Amino acid sequence: MTDAPWMRGLHADTGYLLYRLGLRSGSMFNSELEQHGLRLRHYAILRYLATVEGCLQRELSTRLGYDPSAIVSLVDDLQRLGLVQRQPDPKDRRNRIVVLAPAGTKLLSESEQDGARVTATLLAPLDPQERRTLHALLLRIAETPDAP
Repeated sequence: MTDAPWMRGLHADTGYLLYRLGLRSGSMFNSELEQHGLRLRHYAILRYLATVEGCLQRELSTRLGYDPSAIVSLVDDLQRLGLVQRQPDPKDRRNRIVVLAPAGTKLLSESEQDGARVTATLLAPLDPQERRTLHALLLRIAETPDAP
């Protein structure tokens, strides 16, 4: 860490550190995902779809915290790449659900090593126990419901 007073002040702010690490992590993940023609936002959709049988676009928006208009464009991109499909909702045929296509499942499998490399690079200064502790703490924060 630098001794510059302005840097010490910023590094004393946990929120700022989380923000900076988020930017760094996102940039690194995006660099890895470029080889697949994707960005982190696309990848998040694929990862979410891998956990469900399919969902409405508005559910993607709610679950991932993306603007609804952004979801349409992201799903369009993924559909063009053959990674997702829009299908009629069996509960209400007027709606379309987004489902992971076999190519999307394959890409997720292939890209796991990409994500592992980024995570290993980011967490290199930590020993294995510190990594587990950090993950547990971040998970606890992430699973806390948003305040009204």
